[in-house]
Amino acid sequence: MKRKDLKYLLAYIPILSAFVAMYYQGIFSYATLIIAFVIVPILEFLSPGHTDNVTPEEEDSLIANRFFDFLLYLNVPLVFLMLWYFGYIVFQGGLATYEYIGLCGSIGVVIGASGINVAHELGHRTEKWEQTLSKILLLPALYMHFFIEHNRGHHLRVSTPEDPATARKGEILFFFWIRSSIGGYLHAWQLEKQRLTRKNKALISLHNEMIRFTIIQFLYVAAVFFFFGPAVGKAIVTVGIIGFLLLETINYVEHYGLQRKKLKSGRYEKVQIHHSWNSNHEAGRILLYELTRHADHHYKATRKYQVLRHYDDSPQLPLGYPGSMFLAMIPPAWFWVMNKRIPASSV
Repeated sequence: MKRKDLKYLLAYIPILSAFVAMYYQGIFSYATLIIAFVIVPILEFLSPGHTDNVTPEEEDSLIANRFFDFLLYLNVPLVFLMLWYFGYIVFQGGLATYEYIGLCGSIGVVIGASGINVAHELGHRTEKWEQTLSKILLLPALYMHFFIEHNRGHHLRVSTPEDPATARKGEILFFFWIRSSIGGYLHAWQLEKQRLTRKNKALISLHNEMIRFTIIQFLYVAAVFFFFGPAVGKAIVTVGIIGFLLLETINYVEHYGLQRKKLKSGRYEKVQIHHSWNSNHEAGRILLYELTRHADHHYKATRKYQVLRHYDDSPQLPLGYPGSMFLAMIPPAWFWVMNKRIPASSV
């Protein structure tokens, strides 16, 4: 392993900053939010990153190196330790309103970055136990259906009008949140129905993973309310909602305005490298485990994050994902910057 590979240790900054936020409170309650949406965008603006790809020889070595896998696995205990500490602080009481808001935002960012994003990477692995870790990491966001919809829905329908997770040109982020979250959830039920029908299994049974997910999530929330009280229960639900809204914001950025052509056969063209927005900005790449090299991810979903590649023909964002997410929350500014960047092939 080379020294430069240790850069992915920086991906723990959000979760470590959340512990700092909880321990010191006060203005520090906003630590993770400030890092994610102020410091990182500034770093991305100052340092756009590089377009280098690993060589085939380096790729084989990096794929075989378990260090990169263990970096992902460690997020599981850290995320749940963070949630326990957060619940303990809320249970103790005494937080000022501004501290509570800051902590919810900081914890929500970690649920999105160290929870859902890592779950996304593990969800594409072929090992069942890694997929199980993915589902566990989706639990705090109450978004376990993402495992079904993303892998079997989004990757098939990406950059088409049928995909709720693909933002349309001119679509406001806040309306996209509603369309994507509801549409993705309903489609996950449809996908499970199709799977069970092929296997001659009953829809209303524990064979249905959507039913299992619903039960697990209900028990999770109910247990928090029962053992720790309504204040902690509401806080845990709040940070979960913030977490999945951050995921949907990333979805919005990843394919905004990009459309695959419909062929005479009625099918859509194969997913190409110009159907995803990419960014080589180093800070966002590291913190999000290379999610920003999204075109290669859609080209081969099982490709591990440490070997994802840059393509010159992929449309490039002016900022990294964190900066772009912040920009997307200001629709006029987002449209002014992005609409003129949409490739002619998608218009």
